Amino acid sequence: MRVLGVDPGLRIAGYGCLSFVGNSITPSILEAGAIRLDVDKSISYRLKQLHDDLSEIISEHKPELIAVETIFTHKSHPSTATIMGHARGVILLAGEQANIPLIELAPTEIKKSVTGNGNATKDQVQHAIMGLLSLTKTPEPPDVADALAIAITAGIREH
Repeated sequence: MRVLGVDPGLRIAGYGCLSFVGNSITPSILEAGAIRLDVDKSISYRLKQLHDDLSEIISEHKPELIAVETIFTHKSHPSTATIMGHARGVILLAGEQANIPLIELAPTEIKKSVTGNGNATKDQVQHAIMGLLSLTKTPEPPDVADALAIAITAGIREH
């Protein structure tokens, strides 16, 4: 089963496409990276850029499942939820256009799944992903590790 995890953002959107083979819960990485959006452009331009790039990734890797984080709002940054909502909407649209099932996961579930702690820091998630996927260095930027954690959590849940 191929799972595409996407960490939504309007500056950087991380993505990770994993393959789960047989009964193994240890996936292999097909591709992981960051979609870097042009912050000097309008939000509508960046949303189109995100859609186009994500659609290309979907077309190339043909995932059977797309996974994305639910919206998380921190009380000191309420506008972040709105911004993430725009990016998530584009991700949901790209998945729907490709007719691929989508799963939404809470940040605490993702962190607990890969680190054992639902309140893990970004650094802890990066190091956990490094160990789980036998990587020689931590995924950078952290958005890539987050996307891989999203894909791992969805793959384990759905596998």
